[in-house]
Amino acid sequence: MSDTLKYLLAVDAGIRTGLALFDRTGKLVWYRSHNMGSISSLRKAVYTIINSVDCLDYLVVEGGGPITSVWLNTASKLGIKTLQTDAGIWRKELLFKRRFRNSGIAKESAIQLANQIIHLSEAPSYNPPTHDAAEAILIGLWGCKKINWIEKYPLLH
Repeated sequence: MSDTLKYLLAVDAGIRTGLALFDRTGKLVWYRSHNMGSISSLRKAVYTIINSVDCLDYLVVEGGGPITSVWLNTASKLGIKTLQTDAGIWRKELLFKRRFRNSGIAKESAIQLANQIIHLSEAPSYNPPTHDAAEAILIGLWGCKKINWIEKYPLLH
């Protein structure tokens, strides 16, 4: 597999799940949000979602508990490298402190920054990102830097 055909899938884990796919250059390819309805439905969907991305090299998941474990365990079984984070970690690197003092402000800030990244990447944007998809975009950007696919965050330098 060539380096140019590697992808990173970022997940804002929850029953309402945000997803964002990045290529090896740190460019956003697509984003979406899914309401899984229940943890049972989510468990069934995770394998299909992960397996649908050809050349998936990394899975980056924000969250903890059983929902996050489903994502991490499935990726591990498929031989995909994983990173786990939480909002307190990636927000400190991507948002000014005043932009994440509470959950509402943080979600709105994530949407604003994600819209800029969507525009910069020219990723298809049929709908504005929900806060779940926006956070997945930022989680993916954070992940791309952590695995050294990018040197610095676009828009933040």
